Amino acid sequence: MSGLEELGITGGDFLQEALTNCSDPIAAIEEFQNENGVLLPSLKPALPFLDLHGIRRFEFHESTLEQLRDKLLSRIAELANSGEEKNMSVLGDLLGKCFPVIKVKTVRPVVMCILKHIPNIKEEYLAQILDDKELYAEAATEVKRQIWQDSQALFGDEVSPLLQQYITEKETSLFSHENSSMTFFLPSPRTRRQGDVVQKLVNMIGKNVKLYDMVLQFLRTLFLRTRNVHYCTLRAELLMAVHDHEMNEICSVDPCHKFTWCVDACIREKIVNANRSRELQGFLDGIKKGQEFVLGDLSMILCDPYALNTIALSTVKSLQHCISMDSLPRENQELQLLVRMMALGLGAWDMIDSQVFKEPRLDITLFTKFMPDIVGMMVDDQIRSVKSKLDEPMPGFQVPSELYATHIKNSSIASVFAMYYTLQVSRHKDKMAILQMLPTLIHCENDRVYEDTFLHSMVSHLIQMADEFANDDFCICVFDDFLLTGLSRESVLRHLLRLVWFVHPKLSQTRLDLLLEIMHPNNEHSDVVHSTFQQLSVKISTYTPSPVAAPEQLDSPLMSVPAPTPGITDKV
Repeated sequence: MSGLEELGITGGDFLQEALTNCSDPIAAIEEFQNENGVLLPSLKPALPFLDLHGIRRFEFHESTLEQLRDKLLSRIAELANSGEEKNMSVLGDLLGKCFPVIKVKTVRPVVMCILKHIPNIKEEYLAQILDDKELYAEAATEVKRQIWQDSQALFGDEVSPLLQQYITEKETSLFSHENSSMTFFLPSPRTRRQGDVVQKLVNMIGKNVKLYDMVLQFLRTLFLRTRNVHYCTLRAELLMAVHDHEMNEICSVDPCHKFTWCVDACIREKIVNANRSRELQGFLDGIKKGQEFVLGDLSMILCDPYALNTIALSTVKSLQHCISMDSLPRENQELQLLVRMMALGLGAWDMIDSQVFKEPRLDITLFTKFMPDIVGMMVDDQIRSVKSKLDEPMPGFQVPSELYATHIKNSSIASVFAMYYTLQVSRHKDKMAILQMLPTLIHCENDRVYEDTFLHSMVSHLIQMADEFANDDFCICVFDDFLLTGLSRESVLRHLLRLVWFVHPKLSQTRLDLLLEIMHPNNEHSDVVHSTFQQLSVKISTYTPSPVAAPEQLDSPLMSVPAPTPGITDKV
């Protein structure tokens, strides 16, 4: 049954039965038309004119239905947008009368429109929509939200493809060989959260706090399962996207809202300045007893690679400030807060996994021994730079101290300091410092140096130093002592492919052949690695060096004029 019978309207089943049992089908059809047509006395004389014009009754009734439907949809929208309680009651009554015909496709838009504007739909209606795939597919997001909030598994099935798409987009940005610059950290926070995935998630959630909480639970679970830090990025971007849409119902119940807002401003400004430091410290110090669980979400916000990148860059600037002010790192309060936040971010996975919500205890030797060691190396870099400009003898190659090696091996914070110090010297194209620092990074705690976000930035800086790859010592440092030691990871291979993509013209043929042999993927590698390697091979085989421009021959009478004798102008 189509549902018309429930409203007292004879439908197709009635007509089929009448035609089956009648003796005169033509008379039965006429009787059906008279009883179920548009019953307007003024219309009946006009119908023969339609017949004369060859317009079928079906077309006439369909056109009439469309016009009535459009007017009804417009009226429903007016009632819903009025915000008056009595009008919502009218819509509720109307829904009860027309829901039985929801399976009639011509009338379904009216039913769906009413459902869209009803904040609390009856469970029996939701169950009927859920049981019919066609109805569920056509239902508005507002209707689906009411279904999802009581079906976490179904909501998870809807959200899962979006989360996978988000991770794929992040990885594409990290490994793409189409651009030599740091494309990953380039977009602003607002630009990133305008992305398709984040906006779709915001639309799916709406102002429903329960759905928002479900998405956060999905992100925590996936982060624990995969250790993929991009889920932390999505946690922050989703909250700030909700903030942009002024969904105060959600912002007011998320305890991380103001803290995330402040961190987002720091990422946008590319530094944690003094004012932001005080705000962030106030948030961390203001966590009350019994609310320590908030640290779990705060640590995810700080584990976001964009947040950690901003914090780490700010620590390097703080160390430079210590040099210029001739002060010690342990005396810098802003530096202490930055390390505190860095420790929270780096410890996010352990905190959420253990459910022990305490800030990690900081090792005092980081401030009293390790950071002064880094500051000393930064001073040496400055001295070497000044001497090179003065054409003075350059100091010889210096191996970092044993204290430095011990710290980066045992401390995640020290590892990040060493990694970002290396990024800084790479950005300044300080070859001597790179030769000194890069090989040591393979000893970083938990192989942290092979994280994709760091390698993306490191490779981007190395690409800008392409000319240095003509030197064997630089190739040994970058390839043999650094990248090739982590080649068992497919991600490292993809970063290496990106580097060779841009610097291969500067490499010697022997070095290039060796790298191609080493980088050749096997059956265990993904299709994207095989594809990239194939493209690189074609690029190398078809590469043609740019011809050296011949000096232009000047045909001018001035060329025959003798050069002036030195001192002539002084005598004049």
